[in-house]
Amino acid sequence: MKKQKEKGKKLNPIDNKIIDEKFGAIFAEAQRRKKERQNNSIPKIHIGLSTCGIAAGAMETKTAFEETLSQRGIEAQIHCVGCIGHCYAEPWVIIENSESGFPPIFYPQVTAGKAKMLTKLYLEEGDPRLEHILGAMEENEMIPSVWEFSRFSKEKRIVMDLCGKIDPDDINEYIAEDGYSSWAKALKSPPDEVLKQVLGSGLRGRGGAGFLTGKKWELALKQTHLEKIVICNADEGDPGAYMDRTILESNPHQVLEGLALCAYAIGAHKALFYVRAEYPLAVKTIQNAISQAMESGIIGKDILGSGFDLEMDVFQGSGAFVCGEETALILSMEGSRGMPYHRPPYPAERGFQGLSTVINNVKTLAAVPPILKNGASWYRQTGTPESPGTAIFSVVGNVTHPGLVEIPMGVTLRTLIFDICGGIPDKKKFKAAQIGGPSGGCLPEEFLDTPIDFDSLIEAGAMMGSGGMVVLDEDTCMVDVAKYFLDFTQKESCGKCTFCRIGTWHLLSILQRLTIGEGQEGDIEKLEQLSHDIKNGSLCGLGKTAPNPVLTSLKYFREEYEAHIKEGCCPAASCRALSAYYIDLDKCARGCDACVGCCPVDAVFTTSNRKKGIDQQLCVKCGECKVHCPPDYNAIFRISPAHLAPIIERPKEENQ
Repeated sequence: MKKQKEKGKKLNPIDNKIIDEKFGAIFAEAQRRKKERQNNSIPKIHIGLSTCGIAAGAMETKTAFEETLSQRGIEAQIHCVGCIGHCYAEPWVIIENSESGFPPIFYPQVTAGKAKMLTKLYLEEGDPRLEHILGAMEENEMIPSVWEFSRFSKEKRIVMDLCGKIDPDDINEYIAEDGYSSWAKALKSPPDEVLKQVLGSGLRGRGGAGFLTGKKWELALKQTHLEKIVICNADEGDPGAYMDRTILESNPHQVLEGLALCAYAIGAHKALFYVRAEYPLAVKTIQNAISQAMESGIIGKDILGSGFDLEMDVFQGSGAFVCGEETALILSMEGSRGMPYHRPPYPAERGFQGLSTVINNVKTLAAVPPILKNGASWYRQTGTPESPGTAIFSVVGNVTHPGLVEIPMGVTLRTLIFDICGGIPDKKKFKAAQIGGPSGGCLPEEFLDTPIDFDSLIEAGAMMGSGGMVVLDEDTCMVDVAKYFLDFTQKESCGKCTFCRIGTWHLLSILQRLTIGEGQEGDIEKLEQLSHDIKNGSLCGLGKTAPNPVLTSLKYFREEYEAHIKEGCCPAASCRALSAYYIDLDKCARGCDACVGCCPVDAVFTTSNRKKGIDQQLCVKCGECKVHCPPDYNAIFRISPAHLAPIIERPKEENQ
């Protein structure tokens, strides 16, 4: 029967009936448990406990709820879920208290103290403390809905639809939401039907390159003479990027289902998750998901009576950024140093241990079950003709509402940054968006109306990458930004290519000189020449794209490089060696010692009229004085000394 399936022949009717019966029993049990939870009238407290929530204090919040509920004798159910993507709101809680008459309410930044307060005042006394809410999770006449808040309303969730809604450690909660229905449906069809749907959807790889997923699967399917294996690439190493980790921690079964569908489509009976060891919670969650799927008969031997076998396991990577490149990943799994090698042959032709190997990103695989469930034409209704579907970004940096966002392809940068993520805080001006991780490009304000899709971003000088986006405001030095990302890629270079190994070191050396005021005439030309040489001479994507932050910042912010070289100053007053903190005596309040108390080196002195000044010889430029200066005064500012026309502070001697 296996041989018949692998040739694309349909299963006979009795096999389809067995699959329906076995999966039907699993689905019925999951639905029974779901109804049991829903019919239970006791309050439900949903807490996000992925890595970002735990880092923000969600475990302490959970403990506070548990202790207070016990102390006050209140019966309630604590439901641990994954990340909903709203990182600015961590630790967040959704409370359902049907007896109160209120709809489910979303509470942001719920500390342990706030958890105790909500338990007493809301769950015991019925007061939901509306001053602490973000909004209601359902439309109602009493409380504004979160769906009126653009951070919720303008997203389009396909991959992240269940993130933050289900317990990632309970397979039944996923199945109750139609999870694994695409898998059961596929097992009743020939493998080429799965491939046909993925090809028709136009799904492109979300790992960075944007290659058509169906084409990669099709190439592997043609390798009839080789045994096959499929691999989920969860080696997410971009600074500020955490999309794959969050999905694995919040909804691992959707990724597992996508990987199983990939294996079935190409005739593979082995599947692996390649997850970096720095993601311990993601590793634990996916291992638990695999165990539960095996116990349920959803993977393993003779899956659901179909005759199809699939063995699945987790491989923990050592955390090298270059291992995100699929050939380096393969060598890493084989026990060698992770270093890219020439293609062809492509991994689909000859990869891990000589097998035909298909490697897909977490987000790519998580998109497959919805495609199989709803059809290729349904998926194409979202996004653009050339980039169908959605894009998931981790938006960080100088933005009001950072976090994970899933939007239709084709939405503009302006809509994402300003309408969805709330724009730039503190009334600062937007300066640039660094898109595509450390190998991406920096796009200035003139590109805010650029559609977000694979081709438009490349045309603008950036790239989709895996989905990292850093928003930069007016106080950001673009030379320093280029140095930061190049420092990362230079350290992560595997060293195989001379241009990448040595060229990035020279690029970084020049940028380091510029940020300490030691720039020289001709440095800009050297940066440009070196960047082009590195791009042309490197083997893999890391080397070919490493100079992108330098080239795009040179293209759009050349005047900042020139100021560092010709004037010895940093226009953004960001480079520590080229800037200093000063106090505006006209704004400084008499008798306010906020800056004095926080200065770690006693650089702040008091003048004869009780105002303050900064001894520049003692100042270490930590910025604590500016942080602690009361906002009503806002007397402390940072500026490049070369741009300081009148000396605002009088010399120390004259003021004492």
